[in-house]
Amino acid sequence: MMREHHLPIGRTARFYTLGDAQRAPSEVWFVLHGYGQLASRFLRHFEVLNDGRRLIVAPEALSRFYLDTVTGSHPHSAVGASWMTREDRLSEIDDYIEYLDALADQIRRDVGGKLPRVVTLGFSQGVATACRWVTTGQVVTDRLILWGGLIPHDLDLAALAAPAGERAAEIVIVVGAEDGLVTSAAVAEQGERMARESIVARTITFAGGHRLDDETLAALAASGAAVS
Repeated sequence: MMREHHLPIGRTARFYTLGDAQRAPSEVWFVLHGYGQLASRFLRHFEVLNDGRRLIVAPEALSRFYLDTVTGSHPHSAVGASWMTREDRLSEIDDYIEYLDALADQIRRDVGGKLPRVVTLGFSQGVATACRWVTTGQVVTDRLILWGGLIPHDLDLAALAAPAGERAAEIVIVVGAEDGLVTSAAVAEQGERMARESIVARTITFAGGHRLDDETLAALAASGAAVS
C-alpha cells in the first residue's frame, strides 16, 4: 500500500535588499513577488523608495522553474519562482511561513536587534503569501499592502483583524484599473467579506494593469498611514 510521508529538511533560501541595514532604517519593507517572478527583478521596482531611510527586503519563493516549457533548461530560458501550488499546499505554506519568520529574525539582527516600523507588501500571488504570514507568522506588521491580488478564501479573516502579534495592521488594497486578473467584482466581493468582519481597508486604484506603479508606490511610502 502506498503511503504519503513528509520529511522536514533544511535548504538555502535567497533574498535581496535595497538600503543599508547598518544605518538605522526607520522602516523595513518586506516585498513578496508574484508567480513566476524572481526577487532580484521584482526589487528593481522599489528603487523609487530607496531614499536612505528604508530597508527593502525581497525574499524569493522556494520553488523555481523554467518559464518556457518548450525550451526547458536552454541557457537563455527565463526562470521564475512560485510560493506554492495546490500540490501538498499545506506543507508549502508552513515552509514559507517558517522561511519568512527566519528571514525577519535575520533582518532584526542586521538592524541592531529590533525591527522598526514594518510594512509588508504582497503582489499578485504574493498577496496570499503576505496574508498568511501576517496572520500566522511571528512578525507584527504595521502596514499590509495587498497589490494586484486577493485575500485567500480559506483565510480566517478574524485572524487578519487580530493577528498573532495582537495588533491589527493598517490594510491598503491596490489594484490597477485595467488589471485583467483582479476584477472589480472580485474586489467588491472581498470588500463585503472584510466588512462582515469589521475589517477596515483603504482601496487605491491606479491607471494601469497587473503591475506595480512607481507613482502609486511613492505616494504610499510618502503619506504613510494617511493614504486614502
